[in-house]
Amino acid sequence: MTRSTTTRPRLGYVDNLRTALTALVVIHHAALGYGTIPGWFYVEPPADASAVLLDVLVLLDQAFFMGAFFLISALFVPGSYDRKGAGRFLSDRLLRLGVPLVFWLLVLRPLVTVDRFVQERDAAARHGVDLPYWQFSLQSINPGPMWFVGVLLVFSALYVLWRRRSDDGRHAAPVPAAERAPGAGAIAGFVAGLALVTYLWRIVVPMDVQVPGLPTAAYLPQYAALFVVGLVAARRGWTAGLSRAAGRAGFATAAVAAVAIVLLLMNAGADAVLGGGTWPSLLMAACEQAFAVGIVVGLLVLFRERADRQGRRARFLSAHAFAVYVVHPVVLVALGHALSGVQAPAVAKFALLAVLGVPLCWVVAFVVRRLPGARRVL
Repeated sequence: MTRSTTTRPRLGYVDNLRTALTALVVIHHAALGYGTIPGWFYVEPPADASAVLLDVLVLLDQAFFMGAFFLISALFVPGSYDRKGAGRFLSDRLLRLGVPLVFWLLVLRPLVTVDRFVQERDAAARHGVDLPYWQFSLQSINPGPMWFVGVLLVFSALYVLWRRRSDDGRHAAPVPAAERAPGAGAIAGFVAGLALVTYLWRIVVPMDVQVPGLPTAAYLPQYAALFVVGLVAARRGWTAGLSRAAGRAGFATAAVAAVAIVLLLMNAGADAVLGGGTWPSLLMAACEQAFAVGIVVGLLVLFRERADRQGRRARFLSAHAFAVYVVHPVVLVALGHALSGVQAPAVAKFALLAVLGVPLCWVVAFVVRRLPGARRVL
């Protein structure tokens, strides 16, 4: 196999977009704490109707932001493989992804699940049953946000297998800086195909089903599809080839799709859109994928045109973004407990938690990355 010695310059706008998405992850999980959608480590029963607004935010976030992470991650995979080869690429993936995943499971997860463990241990004790932590941990497999790292590791391994079977040197050749990106027709066809696959997938795995280790399994077709798109885009320079008009069209499509999602929820009800082969679930799958692809295209163009440079502050935020992703549950849970005595509407408490939590996550990430050896994996 021939490996290219030519490497791409670092894409500042992609790093900046990844930083913004990381902040959105923190905001998303802050909203989960005060809404009505289950799935977070610290929650407070909503005391007013403003929690519905947080549910809408969570649903719209979920429709695109993790798929965007998979696409962005894939943009750097082919070049990394070309430089390192299969062995070094896999070992680096295991170090950079596997070690944080194990650290989360063994160290951080106990910190954020201690309340639930105490509740279940006390409940078991009332029935004369002893519940040690190791048993609780095995019974409640929950990698938290680190499910993304586990799935990314699997996708990376599958990419290595594909390259080992198909690479004849052509894939390793230097690529042009940009190639004309797919047109509106091709993008619309991709959205339609992805919507259909998602609809069929949700007949088996509805949106309210949590597969152990993958809490958002209903979105797996999108994650896989956008990861593949990222791999192809990296080879063909599609992110640089997207036009400004495509970005505007993407945002316009996302706006229409977001309104359609809200109207669908209001008229069909939450249960009907979750899956199971219903017509509302087909419409939801179509609206979600149109929203996801539209907003991803729009954000890529926006950041390329308006946020391509990285000063000292942007480089700091980017360098610590992955560490923020790893540690933010601990920060949010601790802040949630600290704010538990504050009496305020759900939206107000969410806003307070987000305003405090986002910068504090970067502060904690900075401290963690100064620990010996931490920079090698974070």
